[in-house]
Amino acid sequence: MKYLRSLYFQVLIGIIAGIIVGYSIPSFAPAAKLISDTFINMIRMVIAPVIFFTVVAGIAGAGDLKKVGRVGIKALVYFEVVTTIALIIGLVVANLVKPGAGIAAENIPPADISKYSADAAAMNWGDFISHIVPANIVDAFAKGDIIQVLFFAILFSVGLKQLGGPGQGIVLTFEKINKVLFNILRIIMKLSPIGAFGGMAYTIGKFGFGSLAVLGKLMATFYLTSFLFVFIVLNAIAKYYGFSLWKLLGYIKAEILIVLGSSSSESVLPNLIQKLEVAGCDEGVVGLLIPTGYSFNLDGTTIYLSMSVIFIAQAFHIPLSIGQELTIIGILIITSKGAAGVTGSGFLVLTSTLTAMKVLPIEGLALLIGVDRFMSEARAITNMIGNTVATVVIAKSENAINIPLYKKIVEHRHTKARLVGEPVTD
Repeated sequence: MKYLRSLYFQVLIGIIAGIIVGYSIPSFAPAAKLISDTFINMIRMVIAPVIFFTVVAGIAGAGDLKKVGRVGIKALVYFEVVTTIALIIGLVVANLVKPGAGIAAENIPPADISKYSADAAAMNWGDFISHIVPANIVDAFAKGDIIQVLFFAILFSVGLKQLGGPGQGIVLTFEKINKVLFNILRIIMKLSPIGAFGGMAYTIGKFGFGSLAVLGKLMATFYLTSFLFVFIVLNAIAKYYGFSLWKLLGYIKAEILIVLGSSSSESVLPNLIQKLEVAGCDEGVVGLLIPTGYSFNLDGTTIYLSMSVIFIAQAFHIPLSIGQELTIIGILIITSKGAAGVTGSGFLVLTSTLTAMKVLPIEGLALLIGVDRFMSEARAITNMIGNTVATVVIAKSENAINIPLYKKIVEHRHTKARLVGEPVTD
């Protein structure tokens, strides 16, 4: 009975039940999508205010403005290096395994990609930088635009910090409001097993397992590549900075399952912020790194993009030279950074990349639609793990982490940290 109280175990039951119901009753898919979307919307409801109050309380409360700038620059350099490695790994594995070889593209049922082509045509990737600055902060909060809210929060923190003593009263008020928001989040997270059930039931009921028979090699290759990236690249980074990736993954295992069920890394963003703070990471660093990483450190998405381009080339028997593949890396380094703020980002970014290359047919996207939902779980999980590791790395490099507390809670696990939605069990 003890296990039944665990959020991790409850979510696992929800996922298994979702697979069974989705496979047995495909007609349940629309209702399952409603359940999943409602849960994710409940999480999104608190994301923008949590980011705002966390960043302001962290920076204005005890932060050094020079440190904030240093952390920001260090984070962006780290994000760029690691995502570029992810792109290269995706290209190398796709060239070695050749998941698109032998695919008879003409035998795959056609899919409507007109929506993605139209949306991608309307996108101007040069506007991404200017989009960071909100024209209306109320609108940014209303839309839940993470990067815009973060930008305003940093400016607000600087202005509040410059008030000196009189600003401390506002900081204390913000800290209290943030505690209220996390109490709301705990209530919402009790529903995460139901949200995971809905997400998985929708995926299986809507798309079934049929597409996996044709495109199973692509999906298996993508999952393998994501696995290698996490347990080789991220594990090497963790070892270099003196912490255990395995134990960190054990600490966030409930969040990994929630992402698996909901197919959205955004669904655990507030959870990660709180759990990393509980583990001893500086509040300001966590508040800055996690939201920024959701726009600039999408390791799983970059692997998916690079591998999908090579897959389409192989399926249509279009050989790519080394120069063309290097061009792909260059284009994806730019286009992948805008993925987080765009609905249906995987297809939109991929469409804009194919359009920019003018080498591969955009119609190749139709090959991916049937299996994309099954790949989105691995994308989201890899993105989340990458951002968690990045936050611990930057915190350690800045001496902005309570090492004894981190080891006690994450590595030695003498005391269990409170999971959002779970009771404390010391």
